[in-house]
Amino acid sequence: MANPFDKAQELKEELKASEQFTTLKNLHDEVNNDEVAKKMLDNFRELQMSLQQKQMNGEEISEDEVQQAQKQFEVVQQHEQIMKLMEEEQRMSQFVGELNKIVTEPLEELYGVEGSENE
Repeated sequence: MANPFDKAQELKEELKASEQFTTLKNLHDEVNNDEVAKKMLDNFRELQMSLQQKQMNGEEISEDEVQQAQKQFEVVQQHEQIMKLMEEEQRMSQFVGELNKIVTEPLEELYGVEGSENE
C-alpha cells in the first residue's frame, strides 16, 4: 500500500503544475509587481481580516466599518488585475475544497457525517 504522505507530496506537485495554480501564480505576481495594486489589495485584505477577527471575537462591527469596507471593495473592484486575481483565488479555493472533500470522504463515511452521500 502506498504511503499517504508520499501521495500527498505527489498531489502537491500536481497542484503546483496545474493550469489553475500557474494562472493564480501569474496573476499574484502581476499584482505584487504593481506597487499601487499591491498596496490597494493589502489595505483591503488588512481591513477584511480585522473585521473577521472582530466577528470571531464576538465584537460588533460598526456601520462606519461596514461602509469603509464597502468603499475599499469598490476601489479594489476598479482594478482589473486585482479582480482577476480575486476571481482566480475563489476558483482555487473551490478546487482545493473539492480535493479536500475527496480526501476526507473516508472519515465522513466512518463518522456518518451528513452530506457525505455522493450528490
